[in-house]
Amino acid sequence: MTVTIWHNPRCSKSRTTLKLLEDAGIQPNIRLYLIDAPIEKGIRNALELLGIPAIDLVRRGEAEFKTAGLSRASSEDELIAAMAAFPKLIERPIVFANGKAAIGRPPESALTIL
Repeated sequence: MTVTIWHNPRCSKSRTTLKLLEDAGIQPNIRLYLIDAPIEKGIRNALELLGIPAIDLVRRGEAEFKTAGLSRASSEDELIAAMAAFPKLIERPIVFANGKAAIGRPPESALTIL
């Protein structure tokens, strides 16, 4: 089984999720998504696997959300483009496994797709 985590080592939820995976004997592929930012196609794929709209993946409290002129009424395309341009806007962590994805909030929720 291949497991990948979109990880931000500065985020406590992301670190906890990674530790839970490792404690379960899983050595995931770690994508430091702030450095290796996903393109729009990758974000769309993540949204499809998560089964959520783009607004639910956006960190609305980040300054970039307001700077980009975004709101809850922004279109899917606008939100996805903003996440690709400003990966800090992507909720974290996201774990991918078995053709599914889960946001590690709480961290234990990532284990449900394994």
